[in-house]
Amino acid sequence: MVLNYIWVSFFIIAFIVGLVRLIFMGDAGIFPEMMNSTFDMAKTGFEISLGLTGVMTLWMGLMKVGEKGGIVNLMSRAVGPLFSRLFPEIPKGHPASGSIMMNIAANMLGLDNAATPLGLKAMTELQELNKDKDTASNAMIMFLVLNASGLTIIPVSIMVFRAQLGAADPSDVFIPILLATFCSTLAGIIAVSVFQRINLLNRVVLLYLGGFTVFISLIIWYFSTISQEKVGVISSVAGNLILFSIIFSFILLGLIRRINVYEAFIEGAKDGFNISVRIIPYLVAILVGIGVFRTCGAMDFLVDGIGKGVAALGFNTDFVDALPTAFMKPLSGSGARGMMVDTMKQFGADSFAGRLSCIFQGAADTTFYIVAVYFGSVGIKKTRYAITAGLIADLAGAIAAVLIAYLFFH
Repeated sequence: MVLNYIWVSFFIIAFIVGLVRLIFMGDAGIFPEMMNSTFDMAKTGFEISLGLTGVMTLWMGLMKVGEKGGIVNLMSRAVGPLFSRLFPEIPKGHPASGSIMMNIAANMLGLDNAATPLGLKAMTELQELNKDKDTASNAMIMFLVLNASGLTIIPVSIMVFRAQLGAADPSDVFIPILLATFCSTLAGIIAVSVFQRINLLNRVVLLYLGGFTVFISLIIWYFSTISQEKVGVISSVAGNLILFSIIFSFILLGLIRRINVYEAFIEGAKDGFNISVRIIPYLVAILVGIGVFRTCGAMDFLVDGIGKGVAALGFNTDFVDALPTAFMKPLSGSGARGMMVDTMKQFGADSFAGRLSCIFQGAADTTFYIVAVYFGSVGIKKTRYAITAGLIADLAGAIAAVLIAYLFFH
């Protein structure tokens, strides 16, 4: 519903601005330009979606190998001790605990097809424990914010879009996204814990969160001590090494578990092809809307206004061109994806704005969509502070994305 309002607003604003430019400014070319943009962006959306097929097929095949090899189960066991402290209201051994851990593990691996059903199952099981059926429980809110913070180890779709749009090294945003999404998740956990008065000074919680925070801080500190050229080289080499190591571990684990690795790959690859085809109408729709919004001048007016405000405060304004992706992300995943693609198309996939828009896209998930789907599936009407905590996570991720992008790419 939110995306519907946004998409319609693009055309309404474009039409009004176009009339103003035609009547009061004598700009006779504005409507031909907007019509041309609809055709150009529709063609771009189709070409990008079609070009995604090969790479998306490859990654979905590899992900299926990892899933069948048991990597999701291993990850869920690894975070089990932490989750038992973050969800104190869930009885020990309750099925909801397993579903939550499996959902988070699937999300971290970018397995959306597996993560969503597991998430809905977890929410249904949490509703069984909920005493007030139309009001979100503490456990439901913590689970939702963990999803909204978008912690992802392998941002497959972002790297695929970068490859399709001509990035020299599509995975150069891998480590920056990992750092930004960790900041988003940490902020979300802290926000919910403050509302719920969860003791974050617990030894187990400190070991997990403190350990990860120290590790991330050391990475950021190290990159801040070396030259920009070395940052780019080390980030690229390390990112690609980690990614290939993950692929190798998926295949190795599959062999150890004695699954048919090739058949598992083919099964997942079929899903990749289907996903690439399914996103064509969505990508075309949002890119056409963004195209007319930008061509009429409304997008430039908005971004220039923010840029002037930032410049007046004495800050560097290079990040401003990527902000539309950050603004759209809490509202609509496909809308933010369209903004990311539009930014890379306009400024270049390897431009600062292009890379930053990718980090924005990977830093957090779509808060309002997740609230609507997850709470709506079990009839929750009173969300309490869930949206507030989710937006805190989104803001933390966006701020971290800007700072990390300057560290790595500026």
